[in-house]
Amino acid sequence: MAAACGGLARLLAMAALCVLWAALVDARSPAARVHRRLKRLNKPAVKSIESPDGDIIDCVHISHQPAFDHPLLKNHTLQLRPAYHPEGLYDDAKSSLASDNGGEKPMLQLWHQNGRCEEGTVPIRRTKKDDLFQANSMRCVRRGDKYYGAKATINVWEPKIQQPNEFSLSQLWILGGGGGSFGADLNSIEAGWQVSPDLYGDKNTKMFTYWTSGAYQVIGCYNILCSGFIQINSEITMGASIFPISNLAGSQYDISILIWKDPKEGNWWMQFGKEYVLGYWPSFLFSYLADSASMIEWGGEVVNSEPDAAHTLTQMGSGQKFPEEGFGKACYFKNIQVVDITNQLKAPKGVGTFTEQSNCYDVQNGNNGDWGTYFYYGGPGKNSNCP
Repeated sequence: MAAACGGLARLLAMAALCVLWAALVDARSPAARVHRRLKRLNKPAVKSIESPDGDIIDCVHISHQPAFDHPLLKNHTLQLRPAYHPEGLYDDAKSSLASDNGGEKPMLQLWHQNGRCEEGTVPIRRTKKDDLFQANSMRCVRRGDKYYGAKATINVWEPKIQQPNEFSLSQLWILGGGGGSFGADLNSIEAGWQVSPDLYGDKNTKMFTYWTSGAYQVIGCYNILCSGFIQINSEITMGASIFPISNLAGSQYDISILIWKDPKEGNWWMQFGKEYVLGYWPSFLFSYLADSASMIEWGGEVVNSEPDAAHTLTQMGSGQKFPEEGFGKACYFKNIQVVDITNQLKAPKGVGTFTEQSNCYDVQNGNNGDWGTYFYYGGPGKNSNCP
C-alpha cells in the first residue's frame, strides 16, 4: 500500500509539473506577451472618450501614465512646467496654429468633438493589439554646431498611402551621435504629423512623437508605446487625429512644434502651438542628447515597399503637387528656427536640402519677412517621370 501511495504521489507531482510547464509556455507565447504589454500601456482611466474616428482616448491620472514604468523613473519628481522657454518665442505672432489667406482658425484633435480630459489627467490613445505589430526622404538640414532645440510651423495634409505597411510623415528631427556619424549609437527626438495605417489602423493624419537612443534598433518608440516621454498636458493626445486638415486651393492648416532643452534641468521639452506644453523626455534617456544635438532636420519621409525598384504611389506632403505649385497646393514648413547655447531661438544659417528622387518628391527653400526661413516640399510619388 505504501508503494502504491508513493507511485500516486509521483504521478501527481508529474501532473503538477506538466501543468506548470504548460503555464510557462503560455506565459511566453506571443499572445501572452502582447496581452501583458497592452496591460502595461493601457492604464486605468478616470474616464474614456470615443473619438469620431474610432480611437478611444483614456484620461489617465498624470502619476499613473506609462512613462513611470521606466525603472529610472520610479522615484522621479514630476516637472509640471519647464524652468525656461527659449528667448524670442513670444516676440511675434508668426507661429499660428492654423491659417488661410485671411486669418487664424483653431487647430484641434478630432476626439475633442466628444469631450475633454480634466486637469490632473493626461489623454492617452488606447493601444490596440494591431498597434503593436508593425524610404524615400526629403529634408532640409542644419549641422555642424551644438543645438539645444528646434522649431517649425508645419502645413498639415492627408497624403494617400498605397500599401498598409507604408507611411508618409512630415516632422523635425533633433539628432546626436558620436562625431556626427550617427551610427549604432544614434540619438534622436522627432515630432510632427504622419499617416501610417500599420501603426494606427486607419489613414488619418496623426500628431506623433518618436525617440531613440539606439539608432531605431532596440531603445525607443513612437508616442507612448514604451516608457520614456512624460506628459503633463490634459488637452493633446500623442497619436490622435489632427482636425481639420488642409485642402487643395482651400483653407490651409498648420501645427507649430517646438522642442528644446531646458538649460536648468536638462530635460527635452515639447510644445504644441502657442500654449500647449505637452511634456518632456528626461535627459537620462539619452547619451549624446544628454548634452546637446549636433544636427537638426526638417522635412518629409515615405516608406516604399514596392518590389523590383518600382516606386510607390504613396504621397508626400500635400501629395497632389510639387513644390513649385506654392501655397494652397504644395505642403510647406515655415519659420524654421534653432535654439542655440544661450537659449535663444534663431533662424538657422547655411541650411542645405536633400532629396533622394526629385522626380518623385522635391524641395524648394526660401526666406522672406513673414515666413522667415521656409520651404515647400513633397510630391505624388510614382508618375510618368518617376516609374
